[in-house]
Amino acid sequence: MTSTTAIGYQTDLPSSAPNSLFAREIPVAETGPHDLLVEVEAVSVNPVDVKLRKQPSGDFRVLGFDAAGVVQGVGEAVTLFRPGDEVYYAGSIDRPGTNQRLHLVDERIVGHKPRSVSFAEAASLPLTSIAAWEALFTCLRLPLEATGTLLVVGATGGVGSILVQIARALLPGVTVIATASDEERADWVRGLGAQHTVDHRGDLAEQVLALVPGGVDWLFTAHSDGQIETYAEVVRPFGQIVAIDDGPRDVSPLKAKSIGWLWELMFTRPLNQTADMVEQHHLLDQVADLVDDGRLRPTATHTLSPITADTLSEAHQIVGGGRTLGKVVLQGWT
Repeated sequence: MTSTTAIGYQTDLPSSAPNSLFAREIPVAETGPHDLLVEVEAVSVNPVDVKLRKQPSGDFRVLGFDAAGVVQGVGEAVTLFRPGDEVYYAGSIDRPGTNQRLHLVDERIVGHKPRSVSFAEAASLPLTSIAAWEALFTCLRLPLEATGTLLVVGATGGVGSILVQIARALLPGVTVIATASDEERADWVRGLGAQHTVDHRGDLAEQVLALVPGGVDWLFTAHSDGQIETYAEVVRPFGQIVAIDDGPRDVSPLKAKSIGWLWELMFTRPLNQTADMVEQHHLLDQVADLVDDGRLRPTATHTLSPITADTLSEAHQIVGGGRTLGKVVLQGWT
């Protein structure tokens, strides 16, 4: 049986603790009908990795929900890829993660890697691109000809940084207002395409309503806990909010204005094996085209090398600090 080097965890230890993550040789499972066997060249770390590591597994668990690499083998029902193809993807939360040299993933949630960027840059894109794309087009159902105003709360994070770019590239009639906590971050999101920035450390409602007195049409949030009263102020009647964090459980302040509350979880399609699961493949291919056309850029801001337990622990510490601008990526194996 083929084995592979994997990096994972068993108990909830601080990222800085010795052996919070450690390497182990594990068997490669049998390739399923729709599976690709990918030789992983680069990965990135997302907040979901840090969150899941706080849940003791008992058994050795491999995290990682972003990868770029090269297809080495394919299942009997695979039609979208062949060995030698360069790919990028986010995987699924119910299967072993991407922090391993050889990784199995369903072809229907995999895209062809953008040709114009490195494996490391490509690895910064999948999870955030899927979440951003689904938030805009699956949850909010925005048509390409949409007009209105979109407030992006958490615009300097991984998903927000991609969502701002996609909105500017594909929704020219939508005005984007992005939150940023300092001038460096404001410059970052303006460079991504936001027309306006507001400081979420101040009075967010006052700043937003000064720009859009009637309230914004749509609001994307990565940081909704404790913010519902504010969101009820800044969103217009019959507007919509889409959240990617765990958020509040009581959204009743939104009722008076008939504001819609939506959740986006980019693992929904693979977790539920939905009939349209292949849409993640299609959207990743469209994102790759946008990158190759120069209309969307990867958001890797920290690159660590090689991929080891130590560098992954360092990446978890950076992401867990909650102040990351863009994405943390890792490339190459020892």
